[in-house]
Formats: sequence, C-alpha cells, structure tokens
Amino acid sequence: MQPFVRQVETRKAERHGRSDLYLPDDTTRPAPAVVFVHGGPLPAAVQPRPSGWPVYQAYGSLCAGRGVVGVTLDHRLHDVNSYPAAADDVTEAVELVRADPRVDADRIALWFFSGGGPLTADWLRTPPAWLRCLAATYPVLDVLPDTDDRFRPAKAVAQAGDLPIVLTRVGLERPVIAATVTAFIEAARASNVRLEIIDVPNGQHGFDTLDHTDESRQAVTRALDSVLRFLG
Repeated sequence: MQPFVRQVETRKAERHGRSDLYLPDDTTRPAPAVVFVHGGPLPAAVQPRPSGWPVYQAYGSLCAGRGVVGVTLDHRLHDVNSYPAAADDVTEAVELVRADPRVDADRIALWFFSGGGPLTADWLRTPPAWLRCLAATYPVLDVLPDTDDRFRPAKAVAQAGDLPIVLTRVGLERPVIAATVTAFIEAARASNVRLEIIDVPNGQHGFDTLDHTDESRQAVTRALDSVLRFLG
C-alpha cells in the first residue's frame, strides 16, 4: 500500500468481474487499452487485492490521462501451482476488454509485474495480431520451483516474432530473479526479438513504490511512453 513514485490523480474505476477499467475522458471513439497484470503469488486472504493498491490504480489512471483505457485485474495466482488459473484470468480479462465498444480491440498491450512474469510465456509463444506490445517490470522471467514448464518466458521468447517487448530492469534486483532476466535477454537477443530495455540502476524490486527518486519517476515515464508508442 505504499504510494506511487509519481503524483497521479487517481481516477474512479469501472468494475467488471475481476477487472477494473480506467477510462479516458473521450469515449466517443474506441481507444487502445493496456492490461496490467500484477505479481505474486499472493494468498487468497490478502486484502485489499492488487486492484486496490495505489501502484496499479496509478498505472490505470496514467493511461486514462493519456487517452488510453487502463485495465487492472485480480487474478488467482495464490501459490506456485496457480499459474494455469491465473493465466485463465488474464485471458478472461483480455477478452472482456476487447469486447468493450469503448476499446479498440486491435490495439492492446499487456504489462506484467514481478511474479506475474511467467504469465508472459503464452503470449510470447503465440502472440496474436492485436497484441501490439508486451511490457514487463522487475519480472520473474524463467521457471520457478514446482512451476509448470509451460510458464518459461526465457524459452518462449524465441517465438515472439515481431512483438515489441519493453523490459524494465532494476539494478538492485534479487540475484535469483536477476538471473532469470539475464537468461531472457540472452534468449531474446539470440532470436533478434524487438526488445527495449529500460534500466533503473539504483532501483529495487518494486522501485515504483519503494524508491521515490527522479530515476524511478523517469523509468516509469519512459516505459509508459514506449508502450503507448507501440499502441500507436
């Protein structure tokens, strides 16, 4: 529940099942959408759920302020065996968003955080045409202990094709997570994937709530600018 590193006027979200939609001021024509996928695992009893955390409310509101629909969701990644259920929740949220008449169904970005990183694998392996960008911020990007081999982004990225990937990497990352990021980058470069890396040299895991510095604020802005650029 720490505050976001940027000052953001939090907008009122529109709730749909597990998802919250942050809508731009002009809804007279369909707008692109960014779906934010939180990390974990988080026990089911944790309250509030991530959609109620200032960091995700801020990301959703930032998108709406830029004329894009920001979407947050509460998925069921409650333990390391719950990735399949969480993946289903992400797919459900994407389908809901794309079916909304206020959304341009052909311009969607997915943005993953922390332990939600393994959920990128399905989208990297077979990226749909409407997925214009995949972003990951301080993510876990390779298999975790006892995790289904399906959820291995460092392996799946070789099949990403022309999908643009925006990766925000922190310099003070936990070694076990940093190793997965390195493996992912090496695999992406070996396959000539469109990878943009935003480095936060002095950033911690969770820098967007923990490190209230100009470096953090600039990294958030750069990542958002890149994602919106790929959305067009």
